Amino acid sequence: MALQIFSPKIQQPLNSIFPSSTSSSNGCSVFVPCAYSSSRRIALFQFSTAITQSQLFNGKAPESVSAEGKVIESGTNAELAQSNIALSDENASEWIKKDKRRMLHAVYRVGNLDKTIKFYTECLGMKLLRKRDIPEEGYSNAFLGYGPEETNFAVELTYNYGVDKYDIGTGFGHFGISVEDVAKTVDLVKAKGGTWNLVQSEVGGTIIALVEDPDGYNFELLQRKPTPEPFRQVMLRVGDLDQSINFYKKAFGMELLRKRDNPYNKNTIAVMGYGPEDKNAVLELTYNYGVKSYDKGNGYAQIAVGTNDVYKTAEAIKLYGGEIVLEPGPLPGINTKIMACLDPDGWKTVSLQQL
Repeated sequence: MALQIFSPKIQQPLNSIFPSSTSSSNGCSVFVPCAYSSSRRIALFQFSTAITQSQLFNGKAPESVSAEGKVIESGTNAELAQSNIALSDENASEWIKKDKRRMLHAVYRVGNLDKTIKFYTECLGMKLLRKRDIPEEGYSNAFLGYGPEETNFAVELTYNYGVDKYDIGTGFGHFGISVEDVAKTVDLVKAKGGTWNLVQSEVGGTIIALVEDPDGYNFELLQRKPTPEPFRQVMLRVGDLDQSINFYKKAFGMELLRKRDNPYNKNTIAVMGYGPEDKNAVLELTYNYGVKSYDKGNGYAQIAVGTNDVYKTAEAIKLYGGEIVLEPGPLPGINTKIMACLDPDGWKTVSLQQL
């Protein structure tokens, strides 16, 4: 069996959050938006013996399943005792500062894996890092990015057999990537059959464009000089920005890199992460004035973050208001431990510890 870090439940798709957009025959569209330890390598589908999708994301994972289908306990008594270690606010804060953390990858579902891979590699310049089919579980997945997973952020695309459409919802915003020439990239998308309203727009001195992939996930193109990490950000919408900033600072040890209020667009954004934006992927949280909740759909799943200790991470999550949906513990047969949680808005993060 292979590990899938999200719920497999499928719902009926809703309209895109950009209802005025059009789609071409190949599913590409172009939009213009409104004015650590680097050696850690954790890849979800490397887990040859793991927990099934439904067990993991129904919040019922005190048990694991062996390759032969036998139920086994998730950890030894010592490990279970370790998971009960409580952290004080002072101890948690001090430990989080010392923990070696990095955003590893984002996980989401797509309706046509080969078509999406083709779009990402030919239009967005990503590289196919790995791909695998898991027929016994009824899905295939692929990792793509701009560099080795030891050092760079990646996206994990998952195709569930027979499902060709997902509801992205209104909470997920976009992925941001930097390109040397926005107009050239947009021309490339157009040449592949994509449609567009305008080629580019200048926002805050930066030339940008918004490109929609075949499944409706938006990619914001930002014109930048070459950078070690072209994957810039994952944007999620939240209902209480200050609460979210406080949670990610305290529970996940992220730094508030910048914050900007945009009265014209009636929103405020906060950029959180583990290092400079030109070298690391970051989390962009957006608060739209007066909007307290969003529909998360069933397409986007979560972000994975590396940690040195999933047990202490879980205690910090609890201490600072998060909800544990998968208690920390080892995955059978491999040297990896895992924990999953929800932030105050219900966005999921998976913490991974490689031994």
